[in-house]
Amino acid sequence: MMSKTLRAMVLGLMLGAAPLPASATPAEEAQLLAQVDHAPVVTRHEGVFAGRKLRYRATVEGIEVPDAQGRPAARLVSFAYTAEGKGDPAKRPVLFLFNGGPITPSLWVHLGGFGPKRMAFPDDVKADPSTFRLTDNPDSPLAVADLVFVDPASTGYSRVLPGTAPNAYFSVKADGQQVAAFIDRWLTQHGRRTSPVYILGESYGTNRAAEVGEQLLSLPQPIVPAGIILFGQAVNIIEYVQRPANIMSYVVSLPSLAAIAWYHGRVDKGGRSFEQFLDEVRAFAKTDYLEALFLGNAIDPARKQAIAARLEALSGISADWYGAHDLRISKEQFRAELLKDKGLLLGRNDARYTAPLGPEGRAADPSSVIPTQTEAFFRAYMRDELKVAWPEPYLTGSPVQELDAWDWGGKTPFSDWPYYKSVSKVFDASPAFRLMVANGYYDTQTTIGAASYLVTQSGWPSDRVSLHYYEGGHMAYSVAATASRFGRDLRDFMTPAR
Repeated sequence: MMSKTLRAMVLGLMLGAAPLPASATPAEEAQLLAQVDHAPVVTRHEGVFAGRKLRYRATVEGIEVPDAQGRPAARLVSFAYTAEGKGDPAKRPVLFLFNGGPITPSLWVHLGGFGPKRMAFPDDVKADPSTFRLTDNPDSPLAVADLVFVDPASTGYSRVLPGTAPNAYFSVKADGQQVAAFIDRWLTQHGRRTSPVYILGESYGTNRAAEVGEQLLSLPQPIVPAGIILFGQAVNIIEYVQRPANIMSYVVSLPSLAAIAWYHGRVDKGGRSFEQFLDEVRAFAKTDYLEALFLGNAIDPARKQAIAARLEALSGISADWYGAHDLRISKEQFRAELLKDKGLLLGRNDARYTAPLGPEGRAADPSSVIPTQTEAFFRAYMRDELKVAWPEPYLTGSPVQELDAWDWGGKTPFSDWPYYKSVSKVFDASPAFRLMVANGYYDTQTTIGAASYLVTQSGWPSDRVSLHYYEGGHMAYSVAATASRFGRDLRDFMTPAR
């Protein structure tokens, strides 16, 4: 059996979860079960978005949602930003956003990337965290859509109701159901059922977004999303998780490893642009590299040596390493090997970041400074700008302690985990529905190759899918230029040409 600690580590590695808390004490469990039932907190603000001044209302409120049997089961607290004086609100799009985990609060997509304020992380990844600042976010999609940041039950201020155990929501289906029920209730309570609905999920939140999209179609009053955004997508994680025998995982990981090696100056750029280099990597990965991995120990020794040499040129890892490891390097091994000669470990969330290896060859993830600092600023932002003074704890860790605590859907070794098919059903429900898939180049968890593989293998209509890559890692919006570009791309996505 895998230990609880190891399972928690693997879960965080796979899906970008926030640091997992220790086992809850009885007092903490009581807090987890407490019902947060306060009057909405409403504040008014003004900002400039996409070059235009906008007045908007911020509302922090809890909404009671039913379970699949229609019984009151949870109270989800959201942070909503709605424009004022922008015409008929019933026609203005609403974008629902959440993070992953599974089940962590939405503060990272909120303050990290898409809210009216965002964390300003210096492009110098070695900058002192004391220099980090909260700043206006002129590229927030609030310019074209109202924003609702959703915290699932047992995260943030959201809680299950008395009589419902937190683990009742520890499954793909039940987790998706609570968020679909929330969207239904929010739209109804705010008179927005005719508004175009968009959904943005990050990391495991992309699996949730797919499930929510399908479940919205099955409501008594169906809601057909206008679009879904998968950021740092994990929808096809079963295909790209790096089990040693899963050769496709090495194929789809190679472009990200190559991009990271390029960033750290470990490959010969040879007069090529970054995109030209990546085009070469992609072409090699899906042809010669895939065939070599498929051949396994039946490969001709001379050919194996040639493939290893090519891998060295593209990834910065020596041909000798590849020769000794069956032409494979996992993403975790790559983090330790690329800059090993300098005694440095690459960041898992964002491989631009590095940290000195300790005496036992270990180090904390250096890119964890991004979620950690965002959390610290978010607590101050809630208090000082949103005027939230509720006494309950705002829970930032995931209550899911190990992989087996979550029901992923498959029950046997022969089960399928076809999360992408939920999105297919939304495509079938509306000829106007569109999908946006976005990933950071330097993310070692959800890679750019896996995103491309998802799009090409899904059977989705190519004219309704857009694929985007950005400077940065798992939270690529921490890069100022990416925040700006991604903001423009989001606005364009939610205001299609008529």
